[in-house]
Amino acid sequence: MNSKESCRSELRIAIRQLSDRCLYSASKWAAEQLTGIEQDPANFTPSNTRFQWGSSSIRRRFRTNEITSTPIAGVSYVSTPVMEEDDAVDGDFYLLAKSYFDCREYRRAAHVLRDQTGKKSVFLRCYALYLAGEKRKEEEVIELEGPLGKSDSVNRELVSLERELSTLCKNGSIDPFGLYLYGLVLKEKGSENVARTVLVESVNSYPWNWNAWSELQSLCTTIDTLNSLNLNNHWMKDFFLASAYQEIRMHSESLAKYEYLQGTFGYSNYIQAQIAKAQYSLREFQQVETIFEELLRNDPYRVEDMDMYSNVLYANECSSALSYLAHRVFMTDKYRPESCCIIGNYYSLKGQHEKSVMYFRRALKLNKNYLSAWTLMGHEYIEMKNTPAAVDAYRRAIDINPCDYRAWYGLGQAYEMMGMPFYALHYFRKSVFLQPNDSRLWISMAHCYETDQLRMLEEAIKCYRRAANCNDREAIALHQLAKLQYELGRPEEAAFYYKKDLERMEAEEREGPNMVEALLYLATYYKTQKRFEEAEVYCTRLLDFTGPEKETAKSLLRGMRTTQSGFPSMNVEHFSP
Repeated sequence: MNSKESCRSELRIAIRQLSDRCLYSASKWAAEQLTGIEQDPANFTPSNTRFQWGSSSIRRRFRTNEITSTPIAGVSYVSTPVMEEDDAVDGDFYLLAKSYFDCREYRRAAHVLRDQTGKKSVFLRCYALYLAGEKRKEEEVIELEGPLGKSDSVNRELVSLERELSTLCKNGSIDPFGLYLYGLVLKEKGSENVARTVLVESVNSYPWNWNAWSELQSLCTTIDTLNSLNLNNHWMKDFFLASAYQEIRMHSESLAKYEYLQGTFGYSNYIQAQIAKAQYSLREFQQVETIFEELLRNDPYRVEDMDMYSNVLYANECSSALSYLAHRVFMTDKYRPESCCIIGNYYSLKGQHEKSVMYFRRALKLNKNYLSAWTLMGHEYIEMKNTPAAVDAYRRAIDINPCDYRAWYGLGQAYEMMGMPFYALHYFRKSVFLQPNDSRLWISMAHCYETDQLRMLEEAIKCYRRAANCNDREAIALHQLAKLQYELGRPEEAAFYYKKDLERMEAEEREGPNMVEALLYLATYYKTQKRFEEAEVYCTRLLDFTGPEKETAKSLLRGMRTTQSGFPSMNVEHFSP
């Protein structure tokens, strides 16, 4: 049996087992990967040839070092024994409990299974109690602090669940699903090291539970922690590593992993969305937009990950496309957090910030741990000059994920607006540590160093240089470098950066005051250096502009011609940026 057939066979069994244990999100994930496995070419039809592996519009144009654990155009494959079921032991009581569980009557489900000893029944009873505790915790938060308030409420079932699951684990009478739940309980209680060990045992015993992999990933915040895991070499490990690399900001490695996985899962919408997510972090917006357009063509009712697509459309100021997307998700499922965020982005682009905040708050009422909504709401409060509310929103985002560079950057912006550059600098440093390849963050740090309170111009120059090396799309860094070098009395360095800035503007066919300033400085500089031919080139170009710079160029030309003819120059304008 080849690797594709093996993956397909395993996933079909896993989907039934996961659904039978009410792990529906893991079952859905497995089903999406099952349909993403490349089919026999003889069975291809126009409706199921999406994301073909050779498609030039979808295949990533990105290469990095090989990830050796996954062979090219395939997945690593180690057979894992399929679990034995214990349906005969559970019988009708399990079916009744599962029905109650599906109706969200968690305590009734647990009560029905109180005397059942089969591993499936024990798991479902404990899982039902865990969710009952989570449900009560959320109710307490709303009762005490409101839907967006902070609270010290805890899941009251954790202590008893930990005691029972620990005993089962010591006795060896717990299955991989019970280990998953045990790891989840330990994580909630703060025992992260033990939780990692338990979750590793769970995924090694039963690798198809994506929920267990996701919980394990949340406990791996550094590459050292990730490398310390003793994981079996199953193909699910490749999915885990690709996702984990993305979370710890190893985007190139993540993209390479997903590309190799496409050799088997060539039609997986999940993999395409994850590739788009990594490219979004690398600010490759054009490719991200192409992928999401294809995703929507193949899955028109998809809402998951579409908030990221709306961020790209917002950044590119594609108002008509964003309007269409907002209408689409509104008609599909308007009470999804992602839908609310997309609509919030739409109103933000229209400049209706109060309405935008209303939708971000609605998203948070649906899921108060929805990171993007807190961060985007903070951005809206910045636009509304409501800095205290912005600071609170950004801090809530950081509480959820301390590695969210956008929230740290937002805090820096808020404190900069309040005239507190030392605080702003602290938060900007946090953001560039997490996202060192984003030129905007370095430029913001440089602005802080340039403020009257700091005036640390050498540090500002270092930041602008980093920004220039990080594909400064806004074309700010080179111009600011030239101005700072001039201000510090370094005419040669200033000319170097003005020339580079001018070359970039010419390549991008941009004109404006920055081009005039660069031409004027270079004309003056080369005249001073007695390099008259080069100075005349820049002066001649200035004659095409209207305004005082045209007269200045004429004066410079007259002065150079007078000097070249042997007469003293008169009335030469001096450059001042």
